[in-house]
Formats: sequence, C-alpha cells, structure tokens
Amino acid sequence: MRIEDVYIWDINAKWLGISPFQLMENAGAGVARAIEEKFGKGLKIAVFSGTGNNGGDGFVAARHLSFENDVTLFLIGDEAKIRSEEAKQNWEILKKLDFITIKVLKDSSQIKELSLEGFDVIVDALLGAGTRGEPREPIRSAIEKINEYAGKAKIVSVDLPSGYPSGVHVKCDFAVTFQWDKEEYRDFKRVVAKIGYPKELYHLVGPGDAKFALQKKGEHKGQNGKLLVIGGSEDYFGAPYLAAKVASYIVDLVYLAMPEYSARRINDPNIILRPFDGKNFTKEDVEDVLTIANGVDAVILGPGIGEKAETKDFVVEFLRWCEKPVVIDADALKAVAEDLDVLKGKKFVLTPHAGEFRILFGEKPEGSLEEKAKLVMEKANAVGGTILLKGVYDIISDGKIWKYNKTGNRGMTTGGTGDVLAGIVGALLALGNEPLRAASVGAFLNGLAGDTVKDEMGENFTALDVAKKVPFAIKWVLEF
Repeated sequence: MRIEDVYIWDINAKWLGISPFQLMENAGAGVARAIEEKFGKGLKIAVFSGTGNNGGDGFVAARHLSFENDVTLFLIGDEAKIRSEEAKQNWEILKKLDFITIKVLKDSSQIKELSLEGFDVIVDALLGAGTRGEPREPIRSAIEKINEYAGKAKIVSVDLPSGYPSGVHVKCDFAVTFQWDKEEYRDFKRVVAKIGYPKELYHLVGPGDAKFALQKKGEHKGQNGKLLVIGGSEDYFGAPYLAAKVASYIVDLVYLAMPEYSARRINDPNIILRPFDGKNFTKEDVEDVLTIANGVDAVILGPGIGEKAETKDFVVEFLRWCEKPVVIDADALKAVAEDLDVLKGKKFVLTPHAGEFRILFGEKPEGSLEEKAKLVMEKANAVGGTILLKGVYDIISDGKIWKYNKTGNRGMTTGGTGDVLAGIVGALLALGNEPLRAASVGAFLNGLAGDTVKDEMGENFTALDVAKKVPFAIKWVLEF
C-alpha cells in the first residue's frame, strides 16, 4: 500500500460511517499498546505532539499511557493551530486530566533549553506522512532535541519518524504504523497496529478514490482533458450524445465523431461535432477519425455505433492504429469479441454487462461478489487491460486487483445510463487517470448521480437526468 491509499481509506471509512474520532482513538491506543508490550509499564514517558492529526494520535496515546505510566506531553506549537476537530477534542480532554503534565513550547529557544534526562520512552507524534521537505521551526528543534537522546531513551514514532524521508528526521527505535505497511517506508523498523478499517476498504470504491481522480491539472483551456467520442449510426444518435454531454461537464473539450446522417440531430454548443459522410462508420473513415484522435487525451468508442459488418471492420481497424487510452463500449465490444488480439499493448477499459461479458469471454459471471470478481480479474489479466463489469454491484479489475462499486439504484436500468457511464470513464481517462481508477470512479460517480436523481424524482427518470446530476455528484465528492 502507498501513503496516498491512507488518505483514500480514511475518506472512504468516513463515508461508511467510521468517524475520524474512532480512527484517531484506535491509532493512539495502538501506539500505547505497542509501547507497553515492548517496554512494560511504570515508565516515565515524554510525548512530543505537533498540531496536526499525527499530534492528535499522540494526545490519545498519552491518555492511554497515563493509566499506568508517568506521562508528560509537550505540545510543539500554538494550541490555537490544532487543526482537526478530532485532534482539538482530544487536546481538550488532556487539559482536564490532572495526572498528565502538559507543557506548551511555542518557539525553538524553549525546546533547546529542555532536558529529557530520566525519561524511559520518548514518543514522536510531531509530523505525519503528508509533510514535504525538511521540517521548519519549531518542529525542527524538537526533532533535534529527541535525537540527542537516541540510545539513552527508547524512541517510538507515530506512523513514521517525523521529517522522514528528509535528512532531518527522528531516529526512532521503531514506528507504530497503522493497519498495513506502506511501500514508501523502508529505512526504519515498523510495528503495524490495526485501527478498525474493515476489509471492504481494500475493494470498495468511494469518495476518497474520486477526490484523487478529479484533481485538475492546469488553468488553461485544454489542460484539463480533451476527449473524442466515436459513435452513432443510422439507428442511434442519443447514445454518443449522452456520453459526450456528460463528459463536457468534466473535461475542457469534447469532440463527437458521428455519421452525418445522425449528427444532424445534435445541436449542443458544448460539444464539437465532427460529422462523417453516410449513415454508418466504415473502414474508409479510419484515417480521418485517427487524425482527430491524435489531438486528444482519450477516446470513447462504441455508443450507438451499430452492428453492421462494415462498422465492425471500422472498430477493429481503428483500435489497431489508435495509441490513446480508449473506453470500448456497447456495440464496439461485440466487434472486439471477434478479434481480442487487437487489444494487445493498448491502454483500455472494456465496459460490458453480464451478457456482453459472455460474448467477449464465453463465460457468464455468476455466484458471489468474490466469485464474480475472481473471473473479472482473470479475464482482465488475460486481455491485458481493465474490465468494468456493470451490474447491481459494478466490478472493476485491471487483472492485478479488483474493486467494486455500490452506488446506483433500480431506476438506472433505463436506457442510456451505460452511455453516461462510458462518458464519465472516458473523461477521467482524459484527465490522466490510469484505467483502473478511471473505471472505478466512473462507476461510483455514475451511481452517485443516479442516487441523487432518485432522491428527487423517485425511480422513474432518464439517462439525461443522470448526466445532468454528475456535476452535483462531483461537487459533493470534492466537499466531502
């Protein structure tokens, strides 16, 4: 696991109803337990806390340790700068306790004069994993003061040594890190303490994933994604329009390539139409469509494109030469099913429902969530890409790991919601996300928008209603 996953898990845990207060309580208790298991009780312990959440974990650890040890807590910095509600609440609890000595040290001169002689254990809860570069004063002086006692007292860090991986960091005997080891943590000893995350968080897509996927890249037009949607036929024009419409809320520029026959029905100033002669795409269109694709960041291929033999040839030939990340959706899936080799070496997301999955791979996903996930993962690994299996629970895998999404409702069986989903996934690819994240977060946002519509309208609504709620779903995520 990576440090980024910690933030995602924390946000998703909150979404499941596991409060930051619970997690902080469990983290601090885990630190205290690790110290007593290693060094016993009846100790003289100094806890150094900063004003962030790492410091909050230190406040909780100090309270737990005070039951059978002599604890002094040093707050490094101004108590007015204690940031989160959970850290503030734990600080207020500490101030009511008579058996913990509290000393507030606001500047480095006070820290430099400090003597830690006689302490058996020093707990470092100054800085968490989110800090960058060398620590600034007064934290820097606190780190230097702790390091003066390396070898004399036992030094235990909360999550990681404060200041790591910069040159100025605490020299701890070990760190108590939470729930699982992180791949960035290599150069110091670690003990892992569980803090109450459920197993779901390994696989469940939530607002934490979406927050990271929706980060904007720049402030100029075109820097936040350019997308090409290729679809439509003599029979369908709504499907590619829905995909393009929803994407236009997320990325800067959306191009919509359609046969001219159906393109005539589209009139939307937010979408750049690129009509092609005739009623359906044919092999003759490949070169011109590739020219447009060369100027974008990602492509959606398939909504409403139809199943004519010449169109299937177009799909396969386009994929053979396309070098951009691509969402392969709807009828394009059936074309690809006849020539899966065309996907070799490509960056792509397949978006089948159970029936399309069987057409692609000859097997229907059945059984429990984990049984279906195993099959999706196996097939994703075999084709070398990402599969988003649409269902009551969407299952997403890149062949290495699997995720599932619980948002959405029965009203979303209405035609066109799959096109909205493809549009969101394509837009997230265009923002630079890896296919697994684009597909997972696309499923989450699509379902969340559908749930927002259901709250307002009940279970009778259209795919366009869902598309129009996507900006609200995004706003909710970013503010969560």
